[in-house]
Amino acid sequence: MRLHRNLVFAVIDGLQEICNKGGYADKVVQKLLKRDKRWGSRDRSFIAETLYEIIRWKRLYAEIAEVKEPFSRENLWRLFAVWATLRGISLPDWKQIGPTPTRRIKGRFDELSKIRKFKESIPDWLDDQGEKELGKHWDKEISALNQQAPVIMRANTLKITRDKLRGQLEDENIDTEFIKGYPQALQLIERTNVFSTEAFKNGLFEVQDASSQLVADFLDVQPGQRVVDTCAGAGGKTLHIAALLQNKGQIIAMDIYGNKLKELKRRARRAGAHNIEPRIIESTKDIKKLYGKADRVLIDAPCSGLGVLRRNPDAKWKLQPEFLETIKQTQSEILQSYAKMVKSGGKLVYATCSILPSENQDQVKNFLSGETGKDFTLIKDKKILSHQSGYDGFYMALLEKK
Repeated sequence: MRLHRNLVFAVIDGLQEICNKGGYADKVVQKLLKRDKRWGSRDRSFIAETLYEIIRWKRLYAEIAEVKEPFSRENLWRLFAVWATLRGISLPDWKQIGPTPTRRIKGRFDELSKIRKFKESIPDWLDDQGEKELGKHWDKEISALNQQAPVIMRANTLKITRDKLRGQLEDENIDTEFIKGYPQALQLIERTNVFSTEAFKNGLFEVQDASSQLVADFLDVQPGQRVVDTCAGAGGKTLHIAALLQNKGQIIAMDIYGNKLKELKRRARRAGAHNIEPRIIESTKDIKKLYGKADRVLIDAPCSGLGVLRRNPDAKWKLQPEFLETIKQTQSEILQSYAKMVKSGGKLVYATCSILPSENQDQVKNFLSGETGKDFTLIKDKKILSHQSGYDGFYMALLEKK
């Protein structure tokens, strides 16, 4: 593999933004890829994938390169040199790349690979927390969360069946396969930009991880019902619910962020979902208005996001133990308050993209033993670990109001 100067410089600039200025990897990559119109799809995927890889293994590479944050530009070149060396890529004779001790890099890699926090490149506190909560599963789980996530699509059944979608994508030279147990899902066989396809522009599918696709199904919605999606965000699950309702009934999509709901409106138009009413949560009044009015309530709660580290590897560096404590408090308050929207005989799903029992089973248990929770029964719950499913880590619990 030959390295191209302008692509490597783009990677170094991206690292500078993410590591030193707190930029979000996905946003930084998006911006970088617009830098040069002449870049083809291979150039762009080199930039995106290299950046994500170095961010994913940042702690391990920094330890091997003997550099500490905040990284100087020279340090960032050293991280890049470690990445290239471990990939067997020969480094060009550029003045930015000093002499690279190839054998020492490989030796250090072998040594550090015996220590989990370096091998899996995670902060100490996270390694301790994972072991404490997941015990013997933590080893395999953190290893799975360091793999690159596959690209999964959900056929938009308001417009097309999954089988027909597969055929349409094939006509656009995109090969996909079915996934057993996921009725609307297609998995890409080879990574490619699916957002530029006609099928996407016509709203025939959404990109949505297989685990995430189970949540709307779990809610057990029936056409004609009133459903409240309380933390709708940009609406991946909202759109799935709309498809399951066959555009009949009403979905109230709520969020505290107006810009996310704007994006949801745009996506709903493309998907042909006409039964979604976005509402910004400006005060507790907006919640109280709906007490006892919903057949179904989805609480896709804010969480640590540990189940989706494969697609957001920078999150493990931004996450702090204090945030984990705060978010657990928020989850508990949201569950107490939003559950009151469910009418008698109605159902509620509490879901997170976390793998930690303290954000999942423990929250549901605490809720059920409290004042509001005594009116609810746990029907079933499902915990999805990445190393067992091959997809994102998730949790969902279905509760029914007596």
